[in-house]
Amino acid sequence: MRRKLTIGTLFLLAMATPAVSQAAIDPETKVALDTVWVLVTAFLVFFMNAGFALVESGLCRAKNAVNILAKNFIVFAASSVAFWAIGFGLMFGNGSDYLGLAGFALTGADNSPAMGDAYQGVFTALNWTGVPLFAKFFFQLVFAGTAATIVSGAVAERIKFGSFVLFSFILVGGIYSVGGHWAWGGGWLAQKGFLDFAGSTVVHSVGGWAALAGVIVLGPRLGKYMANGKVNPIPGHSMTSATLGCLILWLGWFGFNPGSTMAVDPAAISLIALNTNMAAAAGCLSATVAAWLLLGKPDLSMILNGTLAGLVAITAPCSVVGVGSSMIIGLIAGVLVVYAVLFFDKVKVDDPVGALSVHLVNGVFGTLSVGLFASDGGLFFGGGFAKTMTQAIGVVSVGALAFSLSMVAWLLLKYTIGIRVSAAEEMEGLDVGEHGMEAYSGFTMQPGQMLGSTDVI
Repeated sequence: MRRKLTIGTLFLLAMATPAVSQAAIDPETKVALDTVWVLVTAFLVFFMNAGFALVESGLCRAKNAVNILAKNFIVFAASSVAFWAIGFGLMFGNGSDYLGLAGFALTGADNSPAMGDAYQGVFTALNWTGVPLFAKFFFQLVFAGTAATIVSGAVAERIKFGSFVLFSFILVGGIYSVGGHWAWGGGWLAQKGFLDFAGSTVVHSVGGWAALAGVIVLGPRLGKYMANGKVNPIPGHSMTSATLGCLILWLGWFGFNPGSTMAVDPAAISLIALNTNMAAAAGCLSATVAAWLLLGKPDLSMILNGTLAGLVAITAPCSVVGVGSSMIIGLIAGVLVVYAVLFFDKVKVDDPVGALSVHLVNGVFGTLSVGLFASDGGLFFGGGFAKTMTQAIGVVSVGALAFSLSMVAWLLLKYTIGIRVSAAEEMEGLDVGEHGMEAYSGFTMQPGQMLGSTDVI
């Protein structure tokens, strides 16, 4: 007789799993446990949308808070439709080494234990996990949504709302999914041995490259860079919001990385969770010290971004490095993010929240860290340069794809519907111009808070 497994039963089984031999769990129960694990971790990653919304709105000005919150909210809706209709098939559907050509709109069957190993379905690249197709899709969807959200912060405070939504469709439905097919969908990079366990390149660098293209096409915010070359700081309006958002993201990463096992594997998820935390902690501390030495003060925005940098950097290697290595990776990432923020300002690339420094720079570093720090075959563990070279090929190829296609998309949008609001609307704030409302109606804001210290009122 078929047993009915309640959520409570599954939870108790999951808690008991470390003490029970995997062989003692029947296949039906194993699939049920893995499915609950995959969905719960996906829910954590989904909650990262709240973290991104709070970080971005807090690090930007009050006059743009509604716009930023609206972008971070609607981006997951756009991602859901785009990934369901096109992206998932391009990324994981059977096809060539470069594109998936099946499974659009979730049509076509998936392999499952009930069908037997001989039946492969149209999503062969995901046959390594036995959870149902819809669970696989939802888990991958929340990752796709994260890539699109990264773009929002870099282009904040001057982009048209509609143009951002359209770009999100393009990114998730096409650009992100093609790069993902190469690395995770059985494509040519996967065949070369490229490893990006939870997405330092596939998610974070792709979002970063897309954001960089957008920032270049958009140009800097009014008043950010002076004619004499001086950089004018434009402080955010709520460090409380930014700090709470960062804590939510830190929590969400315990779904992002351990959940990528897509199975209840006690040893693996324990190591990955600890590596994730220690890299974040090390990045937080090293960014604090670096900011203190370079800027004279322990800047809170740098502390927050240092933590996120550690999380991004450990995302690719979290399953293949030891705890000591994860801390070294985090320490380097925290320093990198501080220098990267200063570098982008020096070359007049205006990124209001440091998204490029966090996700692009440390996505690249984290992916290379697989080749450098992997306990089995990493350069620093006697493995030679081969693994690092494979990782570098992945970084360059996916980066070239994401940046070039994103640049084309941004330019098409610019010369058709336009992507930047008018100067008058930017001065007044996108909340009123784009949405007809204010985030803090009835509150009196100081001119510097509302517009930036050099804006004309």
